[in-house]
Amino acid sequence: MTKKIGVIVNPIAGMGGRVGLKGSDGPDILERAKELGAQPECPDKAIIALRQLKEFNEGSLEIYTYPKEMGENEVRAAGFDPIVLGSIDSGHTTPEDTIQAAKDLLGQKVDLIFFAGGDGTARNILDAVHEEAAVLGIPGGTKIHSAVYAINPKTAGKLALEYLQGKVRDLKESEVMDIDEEAFRADILRAKLYGYMKVPNEHRMMQNLKSGRGYGEEAALDLISRYIAFNLEENVLYIMGPGSTVRGVMNKLELENTLLGVDLVYNNRLLDKDVNEEEILKHLDRYDSYRIVITVIGGQGYLFGRGNQQISPKVIKRVGVKNIIVIATKNKMYSLFGQSLLVDTGDEELNAALTGYMQVMVGYGESVMFPVTD
Repeated sequence: MTKKIGVIVNPIAGMGGRVGLKGSDGPDILERAKELGAQPECPDKAIIALRQLKEFNEGSLEIYTYPKEMGENEVRAAGFDPIVLGSIDSGHTTPEDTIQAAKDLLGQKVDLIFFAGGDGTARNILDAVHEEAAVLGIPGGTKIHSAVYAINPKTAGKLALEYLQGKVRDLKESEVMDIDEEAFRADILRAKLYGYMKVPNEHRMMQNLKSGRGYGEEAALDLISRYIAFNLEENVLYIMGPGSTVRGVMNKLELENTLLGVDLVYNNRLLDKDVNEEEILKHLDRYDSYRIVITVIGGQGYLFGRGNQQISPKVIKRVGVKNIIVIATKNKMYSLFGQSLLVDTGDEELNAALTGYMQVMVGYGESVMFPVTD
């Protein structure tokens, strides 16, 4: 029996990440991202996902998509010959294009709408399909709070394949969340639930809804922050990642910091704040020793690839996997319900190097070894 899959790619999703713009919503921010040298990353992630569908029996899969960079290019790059619908102004795609594409795919009665992007893209798909069709997201955005995305592009492709083959049959309602990017850039995290969409019910392959800090964590965070701040080494450049857990360390050092950005610390003083990938690399050229300090995304378990794209594969390779310091409260680790930590850097070789076990500081001088997968 022939199966139909609809493919939508948001070609600009995630472009603001590495250049420190914390998203790419809005034409002004997109233009700024391009000025800073940002390159499209979402199309490559879509291709990785689509290649997993090659195992489907030849001739029994019809792929519907939109023209050029909104899916056609990626589907062809993955080795398929798609059925192309609609029209776009290439190079100037809009959220309205995504909404129309989803409506057109719904009209074709596809078995699955397979889309690549971030939370904004998920909102666009929601506006078009609501709960009328099965959907599955390929993570390609800067910030992904929604639970309609697989844990990484390759896993997205594998889950799409299993769903189309009937190996995963059930669907579940999952949340579509988004944040106010303007507030996000001002260091204010304001998330909102927009609705639900139906996704294949395979929790091992889907990312969880992002969770915030739970009650009773202040004392635990204080102990971790004191320990890290007290043990910072001299003449070492520290790349301080985003999040309230890392902010706790900066507060102990009495340094100004960026809650949702990346700051640089050297000899207990703030060297630079809210830096992008290029700025980090320039600073790395000036110093001989460096460390990365990051936390775990609560409820999801990501170390890299969600909200901290400024700490790019180039930066991580330069610093070295052994020079990564991970800090998280025990409650944050418990919120993962035993699942592994996750990495989704966009570099498969680096992802492989990061997998295995990683030490996580969970208290004053107290650490646990935690499994990491990609």
